[in-house]
Amino acid sequence: MNNYRLQQLDGFARAGELELNHGKIQTPVFMPVGTNGTVKGLTVEDLDSTGAQIILGNTYHLMLRPGDNLIRDLGGLHTFSNWHKPILTDSGGFQVWSLGQLAKVEEQGVHFKSPYDGKKIFMSPEDSMQIQNNLGSDIVMAFDECTPYPSTEIEAAASMELSMRWAKRSHSAHTSDNALFGIVQGGMFEHLRQQSLEQIMALDFNGIAIGGLSVGEPKDDKTRILKFLASLLPDNKPRYLMGVGKPEDLVEGVFFGIEMFDCVLPTRNARNGQFLTSFGELNIRNAKHKHSDKPIDENCDCKVCQNYSRAYLHHLDKTNEILGAILASYHNTYYYQQLMQQMRAAIFAGKFVNFAKDFYNNRKLDIPQFLED
Repeated sequence: MNNYRLQQLDGFARAGELELNHGKIQTPVFMPVGTNGTVKGLTVEDLDSTGAQIILGNTYHLMLRPGDNLIRDLGGLHTFSNWHKPILTDSGGFQVWSLGQLAKVEEQGVHFKSPYDGKKIFMSPEDSMQIQNNLGSDIVMAFDECTPYPSTEIEAAASMELSMRWAKRSHSAHTSDNALFGIVQGGMFEHLRQQSLEQIMALDFNGIAIGGLSVGEPKDDKTRILKFLASLLPDNKPRYLMGVGKPEDLVEGVFFGIEMFDCVLPTRNARNGQFLTSFGELNIRNAKHKHSDKPIDENCDCKVCQNYSRAYLHHLDKTNEILGAILASYHNTYYYQQLMQQMRAAIFAGKFVNFAKDFYNNRKLDIPQFLED
């Protein structure tokens, strides 16, 4: 099942509803990353209570451990992990890209070695579709090559064209009733992005993802590509910006019409003592928090801010207590979910630009030029 309905527009900013096999999600939406079938540090009960509607699973890692056939035989990833809301799985292309020279890319697919036991593995678009089908994800991603930064125009074109051939093969090999999203590539070159988008649209995927951003490019280039694509993306498909990002990146993405995001940042930062708040980032390791009875964020109503002081959280971090990372992960995940709800409300109220400016002001960030234009 895959039904998408656009509910409200405010400029390019969009609020919609996406109906999937395991439930409906309201956009804009942030998807916590559950690489190994779990969002690090959070039970599914806690994850649900943050307001999370959908999570991301990692095709590459789950295929290697414990194995997609095992997960299939145990009822699929939903049953295996006890998460019964929607799940999106990436195709494995980004993880293969991250292996660099350890992976060999050819027309048929990618050769690489398992980082766990050195076993030689080959993955093709058809393999990726079968693995994701075994996992039973609600949203399946087409297999692609993530174009590295920097790339010349010739390199970016060759990478994009390979991804488009793989997109066609992924589309042909996808046989389940789960949604299939295509991925737009093309590096930092507008005309290549447009060519890629036109080919993805011609295949009539259920949704459209934008890949190859947040791979080390300057922020201005990311903004330029998002701005270019904003008026070209089709109205009747959900839009997903892969691997993004910081809170301000989410606000920027929503401004340019993006509806779906994922990133490891909330839980990764949490494990390093970083709390995300309405006024910016708070480092709980700073000595000034040792005697503070204040909550992390007085504007937050999550269970961490309602029940624990900065002094206690500072103590947990200093003593390497696992509870410190758990509570920080909960708060940061809750913060992201609240941010998405606030943006959705602002879109329905027709006040998204005002919301975005207040967001930047509260976090003491310069208001970007795109909000002033």
